[in-house]
Amino acid sequence: MKVLVTGASGFIGRYVVEMLLKDNHEVIATSRNEKKAKTFNWHHKVEYISADLNGLPENSYEFFGKPDLLIHLAWEGLPNYNDLFHIERNLYHNYFFVKNMVKQGLKDVTIIGTCFEYGMREGCLSEDMISNPSNPYGLAKDCYRKFIEILTEQWDFKFKWVRLFYMYGEGQNEQSLLPQLNIALNNNGKVFNMSGGEQLRDFLPVEKVAEHIVKIALQNKVTGIINCCSGEPLSIRELVETYLEEKNEHIKLNLGYYPYPDYEPMAFWGDNTKLKMVLNDG
Repeated sequence: MKVLVTGASGFIGRYVVEMLLKDNHEVIATSRNEKKAKTFNWHHKVEYISADLNGLPENSYEFFGKPDLLIHLAWEGLPNYNDLFHIERNLYHNYFFVKNMVKQGLKDVTIIGTCFEYGMREGCLSEDMISNPSNPYGLAKDCYRKFIEILTEQWDFKFKWVRLFYMYGEGQNEQSLLPQLNIALNNNGKVFNMSGGEQLRDFLPVEKVAEHIVKIALQNKVTGIINCCSGEPLSIRELVETYLEEKNEHIKLNLGYYPYPDYEPMAFWGDNTKLKMVLNDG
């Protein structure tokens, strides 16, 4: 199968491309950062097209070699979830990119969503809940999904919306929690400042996230919104302590140094029933 992966040089994209190649698929990889893409060992194994999705030729489907499947990971401006950029620019640019692709013949689309679409809900979050985003990023993604759902009524294509929760691994933004912890350890720091750490979240390693995305994308028995999550709540403090234990590292945790973020609830995780249906079928 010929698969187009946007955002291929990003945190998740690099692993998605590796997973597709492992399964012997033909990959067309695109991103704006060709220099970074060339650092990955898959670069010579794919057809790489450096492109800004906001400035594509009129027939973008033909430009990308008429792929059988699109895995659309690209999204600018993260991890700044409160920037209006997500609504004012990202939402419409991404919508028109997908609209043009399906109008021109694309038949299978998988797009990345976010747990922020659920809003400030506590507890276990399932796909049948009504979305209620509370930050610009979540709102933009939620509207984007609804726009694409309307497109499915006008053009014949399969649509899967992969709602991500939290992930970690090599290549993560250096401002994220575990990369910051690694910086402190590498600098022989004695104290690591963090929040109280009692927030409950749903974590997966990025390699597992990529594996799930690919399995979701390559099947069509389960479509629509699909949570990509572990289904298990884990406190941030426990995540950090386990990480230190696995690395056999020691540093004092200065709990409560940072306030809890106001753009997400204290305790939430995903219902992974639909994901298990995909994985069990595969």
